[in-house]
Amino acid sequence: MTQSPDDGRLVIAIDGASGSGKSSTARGVADRLGLAYLDTGAMYRAVTVAYLDSGVDAADPAAITRAVQAADIVVSTDPNDQWVRVNGRDVTDEIRLQRVSTHVSSVAVIPECRADLVARQRAIIDAAPRGIVAEGRDITTVVAPDADVRLLLSADPEVRMARRKLDHAGQIDDAALRDQILRRDVDDSTLVNFTTAADGVVHLDGSHLTLQQTIDAVVRLADQAARGEETP
Repeated sequence: MTQSPDDGRLVIAIDGASGSGKSSTARGVADRLGLAYLDTGAMYRAVTVAYLDSGVDAADPAAITRAVQAADIVVSTDPNDQWVRVNGRDVTDEIRLQRVSTHVSSVAVIPECRADLVARQRAIIDAAPRGIVAEGRDITTVVAPDADVRLLLSADPEVRMARRKLDHAGQIDDAALRDQILRRDVDDSTLVNFTTAADGVVHLDGSHLTLQQTIDAVVRLADQAARGEETP
């Protein structure tokens, strides 16, 4: 078990664009190292369900913010058993529907909503006794800037689209897929830079790596951090 040299915990932060492979990589790393796993994107999708269920006007950021802040969101941190509940209702499958994918940026671009979710995410990270692998778009720079390992995972746009199409088992057309990936990247980049690695963040291009190779690369970074070595 790789451990942080300071407190016995290991926090790994992974950012990346849609389809970069960050979720599969983060789950694999968490499973390999016996750590918890946090899908922050699922949290954004969960509060999007809460906002949509509330029936508030999509053009009213204040109303959306109130719906988000009032939402009771519980997410699993077991990398091998992922589920999400919103106000006591299981929405594990629902958060992946096109209805949610289309509207998630409406929540993500509101600073007050992001602040609310960042506070929730930090609480989950702090509560993980052995450590956690957290992935999203602003984990390395906002949520956990002091993580033991900070990584920006990237991939070519066409590679990202092909991966996401496989995730949907071909049940989404190319126009919707491009909107879901590329348009969301543009929307979210107005508040968060997840295309360029910040100082101290390792950039890994996974375009031509297998999932296992990508996981191995992150585990090596974790081993270096545990030994007190600087990551490249």
